[in-house]
Amino acid sequence: MAEPVLADLPTGTPAVTLADYGQRARAVLAPDVWDYVAGGSAAEVTLAANRAALDRVAVLPRVLRGSHAVDLDARLLGRPYAMPVGVAPMAYQRLVHPDGELGLAAAAGAAGVPYVASTLSSTPIEEITAAGAEVWFQLYWLRERALVRDLLDRVVAAGCRALMVTVDVPVLGRRPRDLRNAFRLPADVVAANLPHGRDALAHAGAPGVSGIAAHTEASFESALRWTDLAWLREHVDLPLVVKGVLDPRDAVEAVRIGADAVVVSNHGGRQLDGAPASVTMLPEVVDAVGDGAQVLLDSGIRGGTDVLRALALGAAGVLVGRPLLWALAVGGQRGARDALALLAAEVRDALTLAGCADPAAAAELRTLAVG
Repeated sequence: MAEPVLADLPTGTPAVTLADYGQRARAVLAPDVWDYVAGGSAAEVTLAANRAALDRVAVLPRVLRGSHAVDLDARLLGRPYAMPVGVAPMAYQRLVHPDGELGLAAAAGAAGVPYVASTLSSTPIEEITAAGAEVWFQLYWLRERALVRDLLDRVVAAGCRALMVTVDVPVLGRRPRDLRNAFRLPADVVAANLPHGRDALAHAGAPGVSGIAAHTEASFESALRWTDLAWLREHVDLPLVVKGVLDPRDAVEAVRIGADAVVVSNHGGRQLDGAPASVTMLPEVVDAVGDGAQVLLDSGIRGGTDVLRALALGAAGVLVGRPLLWALAVGGQRGARDALALLAAEVRDALTLAGCADPAAAAELRTLAVG
């Protein structure tokens, strides 16, 4: 199922919701690039479930709380940010606009939120950290341990504030849209953090074959284990985030090996189709982790009300992906800045209407399952 698209907007009408950027991005992106960003795995059941599950979470507002203004400030991994939101890691951002990672990272810096740079960024990590944001680095574990060590050295030297390990991609989920499109990277978009020539498969296409999937299969370690993360904890002196956790037992194990945070995520519906919507597992993970680590949520976040829902269910914050990539596609760095400002306004409205003076107060709200 495709991401929802609104009816055509009149020319010159400003975006007033993040979904507006999706409608406009679909109009400007090549169809195969749109499918790569918007699509999910297999029958896209989990992709659709993410949105449906969030819509079923009702937040019970409080009234007469006596607050004149909402303070959006939040602390993630012990550092202060302007709101409880981060930019999710997304590969190959120059696919959608020449500003790419530099544009979206600069927008995150202007908004005062962390930007998570992907291993598969189309801009080197050293350039991304110079763009003005606080950068967390998302690691895909490569088959060659020497390449992992080299990448980690670069991440530390570049000044990244945290390391986020994605653990739900032993192989890339089978994505029919990419297979039908024989999707491959254009020549000018590369995996800039990998040694020259290591992404050749991503540029090769054939009927029924995804170049992205072929590259991932050849490059990623499919047998990653908890002992590998324990090794990482011992060798990298950065806050450690484990992304791609749905089962509370895995969250507990992540905390045991020293993770500072876990991200409850089904990879935006792009990995195991039929996995539960991320938000449905959030309360169980929060209960299992307790005070041992922060819990973040991603997959399906589309506006300020979703941020409120996540906070009310116990998350410390959320990661936002596709909507910000749509905004980048539409307007480059300026589009991404406008989208983050819009999101901040939505979060402020949602907290105000719920009777919360700040994000922490949302944890005291009751939630109800509806529909």
